Amino acid sequence: MTTPLPKPKRKDPVKRTRKPTMPPGNRSREAQGLASMAARGRFALQTCADCGAVQYPPRQICRECLSGDLHWKDVDNGGTLLAETTLQHSNDLFFRDRLPWRLGVVRSDLDLSMVVHLAEDCVPGERVRLSIGLDRAGNAVMAARPEKPSSGEEDDLQLREMTFDPKNRRALIVDGKTELGLGFAKALLKRDARAIFVGVAQPWKASPYLDEIRKLEKVTIYDLDVTDTDSVEELAATIGDKVEIMINNSYHLRPGGLMDRFDINVAHDEMEIHYHGLMRLAGLFGPVMRSRGADGQHGAVAWLNVLSAYAMVNNPELGTYSASQAAALSLSQCLRAEMTHGGVRVVNAFLGPIEDEWHQLALPPKLDPIVTADRIIKGLERGQEDIPIGAVAEEIIERLSENPKEIERAIRL
Repeated sequence: MTTPLPKPKRKDPVKRTRKPTMPPGNRSREAQGLASMAARGRFALQTCADCGAVQYPPRQICRECLSGDLHWKDVDNGGTLLAETTLQHSNDLFFRDRLPWRLGVVRSDLDLSMVVHLAEDCVPGERVRLSIGLDRAGNAVMAARPEKPSSGEEDDLQLREMTFDPKNRRALIVDGKTELGLGFAKALLKRDARAIFVGVAQPWKASPYLDEIRKLEKVTIYDLDVTDTDSVEELAATIGDKVEIMINNSYHLRPGGLMDRFDINVAHDEMEIHYHGLMRLAGLFGPVMRSRGADGQHGAVAWLNVLSAYAMVNNPELGTYSASQAAALSLSQCLRAEMTHGGVRVVNAFLGPIEDEWHQLALPPKLDPIVTADRIIKGLERGQEDIPIGAVAEEIIERLSENPKEIERAIRL
């Protein structure tokens, strides 16, 4: 049985906050392909197109026939734990602060031997299920858990380093006036978040979803307008040192293209909220979160940006909105590079059309906001770095990888 996760202790203001350290991690170009699979939550390994042999670790040529025609494919993640050991000493700064650390050798069902990070409940000789995760530096690592999921396995302190589980952590939801914001609050409560901070712009404007959020436990409402630097700065000064998961769900959509709806004011508002808003949040909350990436078992862990799938390819029916989302995605990639130094991972969730007033004319399938929020939080629990939600987002990603020109010409709302 996994040892229950200890409750957060009151921070001693006299003690110095532990400086973030990174696990060792120069990776080859081929190994970065494995990181790409882990970021999307896939258990995929290189497979030879000529002889079918599965490769691990990643390589340039097939281990059996020396062919260079290797492709990433989803494969079986079962195996048997052959041996285990517990690391009691390390000269590496990252592991030295986290000892003891369990490692094991697994013989996978693919006839491969793998050195893995080992969950507490794994027993030599028994079946395990393998997963590919991302460590604090964003590099792919192999982990093993018991074949049958056990109660409380998410409490495993060692493997918790590779996920963004909200249990006993405090989260800030930037926009609490949308149904998606309500969904996030409910999903976080269901997973035992320690506290939930909810931002509200234009508090004079009524919102039925905010009224529902006010009834929830562990929720505190704050004024937060991402278009106002003073508003963001004031909230960062109040709770910036407490936020361990940032959920940037800022949202401003108005249908229309470029020439057919030439409206600088609308385009300005979209950029101000999606791009400059992210910049304000990053500049004022980011440094404190980055400094708390190693602040004990409940330190800062993730920054989540909720983006449209049209950030990856422009939808002419939502032209300027798509452009503002693309700008936010680019800025998010910059933020990811900067936050990595503190071990805080930047996560992007890509959504298709959701069921709201601004997608009335969009054809199905459309996403239910409450279900969508729950699926995104599940992605955090699994440690995903890129989370596509819904058939539209998944299709865009797939078609971009196959033929980007085709989807550029074919996409419509």
